[in-house]
Amino acid sequence: MTETFPLAEPIWCAGCGHFSVLSALDAAFDRLDVPRHEAMVLAGIGCSGTIQNHVTAYGYHALHGRVLPAAAGAKLANPSLTVIAAGGDGDGLAIGGGHLLHAFRTNPGITYIMMNNGTYGLTKGQASPSSQLGFHGATEGRAADPIMLGLSLPGTTFLARGYSGDAAQLATLTDAAIRHSQAGKGFAFLDVISPCVAYNDRYHNWRARLCDLDTVDGYDPRDRTAAFSLAAALEAEGKKPTGLVYEGEGLALEAALGAAPADANIDPAANMPAVRELMDSFRG
Repeated sequence: MTETFPLAEPIWCAGCGHFSVLSALDAAFDRLDVPRHEAMVLAGIGCSGTIQNHVTAYGYHALHGRVLPAAAGAKLANPSLTVIAAGGDGDGLAIGGGHLLHAFRTNPGITYIMMNNGTYGLTKGQASPSSQLGFHGATEGRAADPIMLGLSLPGTTFLARGYSGDAAQLATLTDAAIRHSQAGKGFAFLDVISPCVAYNDRYHNWRARLCDLDTVDGYDPRDRTAAFSLAAALEAEGKKPTGLVYEGEGLALEAALGAAPADANIDPAANMPAVRELMDSFRG
């Protein structure tokens, strides 16, 4: 693939969890044999919003909170694309929260990677919807949990959570999310705990608060009710599940809608009869 623009060097702080997300995503295209010219990475606003500048693929920087409708539009226009949306917890759970809910509900065939650090790192560390109680004045009830939100909605088909401190698991989950969407099953959501070393550095206590679902005897990621119950029980203990939380069957939005604009026959001669019929209808 010929690069129109050279890849930019990340400007993230040394130790930022986003480096792990970038590494897992960029290598996933090669692991899954996805041609770079058939992939598109769209990013939101914030520190995470530069990730598309560091991956050899088509890239797009969306408006604040609007990465999901932009990504869904790209997939609907050209279903053959492997479409990855990426953004932070502020972008995805605050101004973009409504879009996340409807992405779960409508099931477009895209992968969404949320780099969740519990703060607005780019604008100097204010509390975000997923901040822990008491962080810089975060008093608005409990922290938002996108996995719990997804489990509560019947339309969801893939929910997973990774941790930037566990590169091997994160790579496995990134591959699984992309494969899910490529298989025509719809929206794959990967929440990544990605600590901000500048404003909310919690590397020292996150690992003790994570429960790897691969170590839970009898856990079945196809059982939505059991997944929700376990996630709620862990939340009561101050912990969170990591790994494949839930995967179900579904029909991707683009498949349900049928013909895509990218597949349309735009030959003028072939479309002339339809144009004449339309013009005749206007004349009455």
